[in-house]
Amino acid sequence: MDLDLLAARLDGLRGYLDIPSKEARLKELDKRLEDPALWQNPEEARRVSQEASRLRRTVDAFRSLESDLQGLLELWQEFPAAEREALRPELEEAAHKLEELYHETLLSFPHAEKNAILTIQPGAGGTEACDWAEMLLRMYTRFAERQGFGVEVVDLVPGPEAGIDYAQILVRGENAYGLLSAEAGVHRLVRPSPFDASGRRHTSFAGVEVVPEVDDTVEVVIRPEDLRIDVFRSQGHGGQGVNTTDSAVRIVHLPTGITVTCQTTRSQIKNKELAMKVLRSRLFELEWRKKQEELQKLRGEVRPIEWGSQIRSYVLDKQYVKDHRTGLMRFDPQNVLDGDLLDFVWAGLEWKAGRRQAAGEVEAD
Repeated sequence: MDLDLLAARLDGLRGYLDIPSKEARLKELDKRLEDPALWQNPEEARRVSQEASRLRRTVDAFRSLESDLQGLLELWQEFPAAEREALRPELEEAAHKLEELYHETLLSFPHAEKNAILTIQPGAGGTEACDWAEMLLRMYTRFAERQGFGVEVVDLVPGPEAGIDYAQILVRGENAYGLLSAEAGVHRLVRPSPFDASGRRHTSFAGVEVVPEVDDTVEVVIRPEDLRIDVFRSQGHGGQGVNTTDSAVRIVHLPTGITVTCQTTRSQIKNKELAMKVLRSRLFELEWRKKQEELQKLRGEVRPIEWGSQIRSYVLDKQYVKDHRTGLMRFDPQNVLDGDLLDFVWAGLEWKAGRRQAAGEVEAD
């Protein structure tokens, strides 16, 4: 990548990131952080501090790269043409920083910075699909660990014979929702079946849904009379204490029919808190989708969990993984299934950004 191209890309990002507006907003937030009254409300202070930190990181990265490129340009003009190759390492470093800054633009949609609630359900394929759903659960858990995120199991229902019949996890970390949002959709597995005595090739499907965890800054009204709360004995693989106490909680939101179950801790109170957190996020997602359904901002296109609806295929006997939205292919499926899927994530986010832009242009017309 030559210097002129780097400078052109940086200039394009200047407008896309709207750096002047971010700097103005950062000044406002810094003034608020200097006000002692703010710190009397720890939750609001945390929210303001986090927003300021995100803006400062983006602005500082842009200004630093801008300064680096200006310095490189001056050196480039001073060096004789025959000696400019010596600047190649600096150019590569600048290109790497520019790529990181570009990734910031892919995470600029609403609620990208929030925690994520990820749900996995097996589709067509029987026992194979249940096993595949468990493989996906491990893949996303490992991916979260690679990013330094925390993972908390909200609900986990074992499959009738193997694998899982349902799983819901809360992934905690900055931009957890932003990164995982591109993974929502149907995932297809092709492999010689370990459950088939003949070792025949089987195809299985599992669906992944991702929504942001919403907090008290987002208004979601939940009336107590709209809830039915049931307590029952856990059916999960938890320890003996979990399985012998009525600690599991199921909450049904009567107006919408949304049902949330949590049975992963020994504490009924903790399970209820987690279930309410997930219900709040599900209701928020429902209302937002009603208002902006045409943009598909949260869940993307909802498809049946079966053939022809997959966003990605994992073909183990032929050793490849292909994303059908972006065309990206990898030939190391075991590494992908071990959570090494950041390139798929960025490609998916780029694809989603293109879809949002196209939808916005259609809407503007």
